[in-house]
Amino acid sequence: EFKEEKDLREKAIIARLIDIRKAQIEYKNVYKTHAANFDDLSKFLKDDKLPFLIKEGVLTDEQLEKGMTEKEAVKKGLIKRDTIWVLAKDTLFGKDYNVDSMRFVPYTNQVQFSMDTLTLLSGTGYIVKVFECGVKYDDYLGDLNKQEVINLKDKAEKTDKFPGLRVGSLKEINNNAGNWE
Repeated sequence: EFKEEKDLREKAIIARLIDIRKAQIEYKNVYKTHAANFDDLSKFLKDDKLPFLIKEGVLTDEQLEKGMTEKEAVKKGLIKRDTIWVLAKDTLFGKDYNVDSMRFVPYTNQVQFSMDTLTLLSGTGYIVKVFECGVKYDDYLGDLNKQEVINLKDKAEKTDKFPGLRVGSLKEINNNAGNWE
């Protein structure tokens, strides 16, 4: 029973963490650093616009075989390419996405994910900007079987793992991976 409820909650939390990672990656593409908090990330999603390429037409096999490039086809008017600017939220998640709920952990009473950023030095001497966003077992499983939660935390501590779910890391450069992956 505990495992079923844990799996149900974790599936929703992982989906939310994947959304946060997607937003953070796009934020970094624009600002060259990650958003340090949900206010900055939300403002970016609601207010900033990202380029969106509209394509009309494609090169035929015959045109490709003749070595025609997409650029040449656009110049000749055979195909159309246009860039429009669309709200980041709409581009990444669609018009109906609720940005304000992104900070909250599913299946909790308004518990917020923790989020932080840092700059690390890689083993090869590169400076890498990282972020971490997560939630601990106590915060999303605390209302379930206490002993089961204690067992999960104990296992995480013994294996030097994060006691919950998180994406990214402030301790290691992990390419924004989730600890469930």
